[in-house]
Amino acid sequence: MSGKAEPRTAGERTPSRARLDRGRGALGPALELVHTGRAPTRAVLTAELGVTRATAGAVAAELEALGLIRVDARPGSAAGSQGRPSHRLEVAEDGPVALAAQIHADGFRAALVGLGGRIVATAPGCETVDADPAKVLGSVVEAGAELLRGTGRRCVGAGLAVPSAVAEPDGLALNPLHLAWPVGAPVRQIFAECVRAAGIGGPAFTGNDVNLVALAEHRHGAGRGARDLLCVATGHRGVGGALVLDGRLHTGSSGLALEVGHLTVNPEGRPCHCGSRGCLDVEADPLALLVEAGRDPGPEVSLLQQADDLLRNQFDDPAVRTAAEALIDRLGLGLAGLVNILNPDRIILGGLHRTLLDADPGRLRAVVADRSLWGQSGGVPILPCTLNHSSLVGAAELAWQPVLDDPLGALAGTD
Repeated sequence: MSGKAEPRTAGERTPSRARLDRGRGALGPALELVHTGRAPTRAVLTAELGVTRATAGAVAAELEALGLIRVDARPGSAAGSQGRPSHRLEVAEDGPVALAAQIHADGFRAALVGLGGRIVATAPGCETVDADPAKVLGSVVEAGAELLRGTGRRCVGAGLAVPSAVAEPDGLALNPLHLAWPVGAPVRQIFAECVRAAGIGGPAFTGNDVNLVALAEHRHGAGRGARDLLCVATGHRGVGGALVLDGRLHTGSSGLALEVGHLTVNPEGRPCHCGSRGCLDVEADPLALLVEAGRDPGPEVSLLQQADDLLRNQFDDPAVRTAAEALIDRLGLGLAGLVNILNPDRIILGGLHRTLLDADPGRLRAVVADRSLWGQSGGVPILPCTLNHSSLVGAAELAWQPVLDDPLGALAGTD
């Protein structure tokens, strides 16, 4: 018998090709596992997918060929380890990116974000927000387009974070309370038109900024591994909330769920933009802290930075400490009500609330436990958000989602 391989008939598949065809449906789940850091090696990927080593190898090779991940076939063995080490899997550092944009009360920022939630490049932030959404979104998209031109990266799509509930299915900014935008501005449509006009490929998405903080932190930060994750955070103004259930954002029937900023925590408190009084939005945001501490807000830097700096540098000042304690008590009251209703397994805090937690963690946790049935019975972990620019990372997650769902199909659409 000759040692020469017999020629294959037309259409006959090689074993590796057959394995890949069987594993095509695993490309998206595999990419998500690497993207979120849950499959650092091919052995873990094999176990998580429930496939053979050969199929996992073929899937990893295909994702590497698409320029999405890197497979290290020669990893070093850990000291004292037994056997051959598994191939390491990492996101490709020079791979595609998503354009992420964020609008807030004190300006806007654009960034390019790769897989793994890694920020590749950022544009200098702007400190003014025009009353015309089209002008603002056009400017932030152009800043992103300039980043893409400078880096030469392939773009899979664009995501936008806005400080407003975004009503579905039309993508309307329903309550941009701290912007001078009209109520119901069609931000998703405007953003998509700006993205197309800039020649940026891929789909465009828009979401509420705190929803996107929660999404980013659940995949890459302090919320990783939580099943029912509650996120409460201050932006540059106001307070927002978000809930992740079984790995997915809970946005309600029309995108308006978890408007926690309008929980009443001080019935005799400040008038709120919503028409009520004493809402978290005006009782536990950066402006509330500055006013409570007797400080006049200045125009030099954002209110959020001024409030953060006050807590970090002057917490020993009696007026600052008293103001912080008042905000912590109001925040704790709101969190306790949410815990009683939602029973989350973890709470994460962002913006000024993260700084309040750092300043006096015991007080906040005690208030929540004292006011919460579930807190009294065992306590809910309350943790600070850990990502920098988490709204931007979350906005990028929106653009990455089609790639995570169907890598081949999505990337074919961005060629």
